[in-house]
Amino acid sequence: MTPPTHTLESFRTLCDEHDVHTVEIAVPDTQGHLRGKRIPKERFFSACATRGVAIADAIFVFDMQNDLPDNEFVNMDTGYLDTRLIPDIGTARLLTHRPGYALVFADAYGVDGDLHSLAPRTVLARQIDRCLELGLDPLVATELEFYLCTPDWEPIQQHIQYSSLTDAIGAEEVLAEMRVAVAGAGIEVESSNSEYGPGQFELNSGPTDAMRTADNTVLFKSIVHQVAVKHGLRATFMPKPFTEQSGSGMHVHTSLIVDGSNAFAEADHLPNPLMSCWTAGMLEHALAMSLVATPTTNGPKRIRPYTFAPTHVHWGLDNRTVLARCVVEPGSSSNRVEFRSAGADANPYLLIAGLLAAGCDGVERSLELPAMSEGDMYTNPGDCVPLPTNLSGAIDAFEGSALAAMLGDMFATSFSSIARAEVALAAENNPDPDNVNDWERARFIDFS
Repeated sequence: MTPPTHTLESFRTLCDEHDVHTVEIAVPDTQGHLRGKRIPKERFFSACATRGVAIADAIFVFDMQNDLPDNEFVNMDTGYLDTRLIPDIGTARLLTHRPGYALVFADAYGVDGDLHSLAPRTVLARQIDRCLELGLDPLVATELEFYLCTPDWEPIQQHIQYSSLTDAIGAEEVLAEMRVAVAGAGIEVESSNSEYGPGQFELNSGPTDAMRTADNTVLFKSIVHQVAVKHGLRATFMPKPFTEQSGSGMHVHTSLIVDGSNAFAEADHLPNPLMSCWTAGMLEHALAMSLVATPTTNGPKRIRPYTFAPTHVHWGLDNRTVLARCVVEPGSSSNRVEFRSAGADANPYLLIAGLLAAGCDGVERSLELPAMSEGDMYTNPGDCVPLPTNLSGAIDAFEGSALAAMLGDMFATSFSSIARAEVALAAENNPDPDNVNDWERARFIDFS
């Protein structure tokens, strides 16, 4: 379900009716963190709605701690130039959990007047255009897991009760406020539940167009963080915050709308030809996708047997041990492909862009699916190719790949350089490939 979008006039009316005093102009950085400017309402509508605001292009080369690793395109020699954020008024929405505030996403433009090649919204927009040129309109949904913790980053409980409606009822007060806040920001809420980790939860939103899903996902994460703090708690989307506990993932569901309906609906217990090609493309580029799905040294630590994160490149039907889970029921408008390897800290714009690029490649080249995987794919992966289990392996798979080229040479080079800097830092501070130590938690837990 896609909510109605605003015109400048209707957004002004909405702000007046709800006593909005501040409009946030928001843009995702390369880490998926929302950045931007807070503008008094009157100034927003008199000037910034059309002319935008300036922000340093350093936001597109930040690491998780806002340090600036060496970058070929954005550096001291270039001067960290202004990029102009032009509001996309159709994305405007109220922030009901913070009365008096509204938010609008923006596109980033460089000094040449073109969309900034390093901006995640630009990367995704180009892949959406590619889909549309093929007559395919992608419908996307994300589901994210996260931990609720004390201010000292201890999980709020020490036991696991998956999807219990009886246990941890105190946490429900917080989850209920999160659901209301997320819905108040124009994001369709489907459900929430406790997950397979102590203090771990999941909150699911409904599908919509690819860009709005990415916008909704970063805003959802921001809202979850804010509501947790309001309750004296902390939330983290760090993929593997605790060595012995379940990791947190971001599963991405995609389907394709053709002539107004789900083109995967024709499937009869197996993917139809279009769904097969789309899924085959994801598998074709799955190794290179690992860098986008697990962009820090922490993310690949989820990729271990019996973690409900896939360890190899394979597909199946309703099987949560595979990489690409194909949901197919005869004539169902809900038929879709679920990509299951990404960590919860993945940038949704980049992850969705990568999946659309891979899927389009599969369609364009009429790629064929390999044999379907059945049963426990941890115990017997057969000859399926293993996914990278560390960041260095993910970088090696991405650099020079067809996927990197599809996402743009400038973006791919910059993205890899940020990841290479993470590898060097981890080698100095946490060389253990499996253990999550205090340095790693301090680096990622508060900002994921």
